[in-house]
Amino acid sequence: MAGTALVTGGSGYIAGFLIRQLIDNGWHVHTTVRSLKREPEVRGWLGVDDSKLRFFAADLEHDAGWAEAIAGCTHVAHVASPFPLAVPKHADELVIPAREGVLRALRFARAADIKRFVLTSSMAAIAYGHGKGRELYNETDWTNLDNPDVMPYPRSKTVAERAARDWVAAEGGDIEFASVNPAAVFGPLLSDDLSTSIEVVKQLLEGKVPLCPDVGFGIIDVRDVADMHYRALTVEGIRDERFVCSGPFLKFIDVAHILTAHLGEQARKVPTRRMPDWLLKALAIFRPELKQVVAELGNVRGGDSSHAMQRLGWTMRSPEEAILATAHSLIERGIVKV
Repeated sequence: MAGTALVTGGSGYIAGFLIRQLIDNGWHVHTTVRSLKREPEVRGWLGVDDSKLRFFAADLEHDAGWAEAIAGCTHVAHVASPFPLAVPKHADELVIPAREGVLRALRFARAADIKRFVLTSSMAAIAYGHGKGRELYNETDWTNLDNPDVMPYPRSKTVAERAARDWVAAEGGDIEFASVNPAAVFGPLLSDDLSTSIEVVKQLLEGKVPLCPDVGFGIIDVRDVADMHYRALTVEGIRDERFVCSGPFLKFIDVAHILTAHLGEQARKVPTRRMPDWLLKALAIFRPELKQVVAELGNVRGGDSSHAMQRLGWTMRSPEEAILATAHSLIERGIVKV
């Protein structure tokens, strides 16, 4: 099966690999970017058949461009969503564009008689606000928004996915809806634009993290995230599904040990000792972007991807492969000097 799919946020990390996989499998792809000035650059690093890829200017907060972008499509992968490194002053700076963006995409999808709509959600919509008593989460779990300690990013992803599911149930008609909920995404780079997850490896390699805080994340390779999206778009009978997309949960110190074990002299700046919790809390007083790191101290938020494996026939690479692919890309591109 092949047709025409809209992939939103075409300049993004996950979207790039998904666009490649779709076109490699015979699909035509429409994609959105906020400005068409980026089209030549993005085409260059995607390296796909240009005749099968069209760009449209559209963003999450305005209607302009969406009808044109979705025209002629049968499937939508809504990948675009804000994910800043710094904590915003107010959660609504993330919540509103994330929620309104997916609802805007869904309204245009219904108007265009889209068959399948796959939302890129996140483990952030699953595993937060539950305290430290639990370490493994699956597709039936939801982040607890009643907990005031839930930070703006997980709050935005949870609100957006719930709003999307509620809208589909009430107004979606025949749209087949599913979400993919990735953990922290690593792997090879297509461009020099770095996602927030990639910054972790970059800062470790550069020695900018002098000690490893007691913080971690589920690890997943971007190629496997794209593949799960592709399968969610194409496997028959998918409706109202939710797919956890996560490999093992690793702490900073585990990532550091993988880098030092495999990269030799190239990893000479990577820290190999743990950071005391008190020190991170003290640093966060002067560096507000560390507040969301402090909030994660001691937490384990593992994801159970067995449902996706069974329902989609999906498999994943090892966390070592994902982390080392990131490191090699950063070094080969000269983004990290070693």
